[in-house]
Amino acid sequence: MTLALELSIRLVVAGLLGAAIGYERELRSKGAGIRTHVLVALGSALFMIISQYGFAGADRFDAARVAAGVVGGLGFLGGGIIMKNKHVSGLTTAAGLWVTGAIGLSAGCGLYWMAGLCAILVLASLEALHFYTIRVGEREARAVFSAADRKALIQALETLGKEVSDCSLSRQGERYRLETQLRIKKKETTVQLLERLNALPDVDLDSVE
Repeated sequence: MTLALELSIRLVVAGLLGAAIGYERELRSKGAGIRTHVLVALGSALFMIISQYGFAGADRFDAARVAAGVVGGLGFLGGGIIMKNKHVSGLTTAAGLWVTGAIGLSAGCGLYWMAGLCAILVLASLEALHFYTIRVGEREARAVFSAADRKALIQALETLGKEVSDCSLSRQGERYRLETQLRIKKKETTVQLLERLNALPDVDLDSVE
């Protein structure tokens, strides 16, 4: 096998494993999906290949420094996801990108079995934990409400009841903003959900994802 073919296989393996993790995140309607995870995995693999072969003739070059730089860069990317909208969310997605970078580094240095095993364990963990936290027959939705009266938003929360798994209340000028994470029935269509949320009294529905 030529070196060019071997390095090409490394990139392809990294991209496929990253796509598998990204596909799972996209099924859960998360911000970072297939494209983001593929790019992280491919970039990490390419950085590892560059560190191994791009500076082979350099004196006193430490290839591990490139891998350490990738880890640091992914930390900034994950931090941006976590602190989106000025409140902490997306920890699982950020951690997924971080470990996808590690999988890309593994594939980039030829450790296919370790990269593949790690991807399988990541997918198993995400699916198992999601099944544990989300009951069968339910899916997640994110809804943002606003109102001039704070009590109206509190009343909306009480109306939604157990459907709310997480929420954040903030004030923007003269209005209040309520961000909620909902657990709704899978059989409820998007149109039905919009109609039900729009029917909540004294609050405005800004967005639903």
